[in-house]
Amino acid sequence: MSTSLKKQAYPVLILLLAMWLVRIVDFVIPIDLNQFGLLPRTPRGLVGIGMMPFLHANFGHLISNTIPLAILLGLTVASRHRAWPIIAAIVIGNGVLLWVFGRSANHIGVSGLVFGLIAYLITVGIREKQLTSIAIALVVGILFCGTLLTGMLPRWSSVISWDGHLFGGISGLIVGITTSRSR
Repeated sequence: MSTSLKKQAYPVLILLLAMWLVRIVDFVIPIDLNQFGLLPRTPRGLVGIGMMPFLHANFGHLISNTIPLAILLGLTVASRHRAWPIIAAIVIGNGVLLWVFGRSANHIGVSGLVFGLIAYLITVGIREKQLTSIAIALVVGILFCGTLLTGMLPRWSSVISWDGHLFGGISGLIVGITTSRSR
């Protein structure tokens, strides 16, 4: 692995470890950290824009987000795009859209970033038309297309944040369009 890829891989690992550390702390201490999730259109919910990706309902929820996130972050790093600005833009875009337009619920989890990275990597592959970006877009499409399509469908009685998935996907699309050059 080249030095530049290692430099980008370390912060990605730190992000994944931080998510696990927060879940472990939340499991051990008697205070429910999930109260700091994103609650749309409330002042308290603004904190959730940054906290939401680190908060998970249980270890099953965290595992189900960690595996695709690790794959997508690895592909983002492999695409040689600077991962941190992309991650930050998707998280902030998703959080702001969810805070303004989301249904009234306490939104937690990093799945908005997962859906954002799926949309981002596919968008970049389509726009850049370079072998690496096309190959990554194809891999992402094969692995996650069904998830992308079904995860953004409204589920009015579900605890799943389908609107967080939708706004994550929209954010990833916007970041992909604004950070790539169409060829």
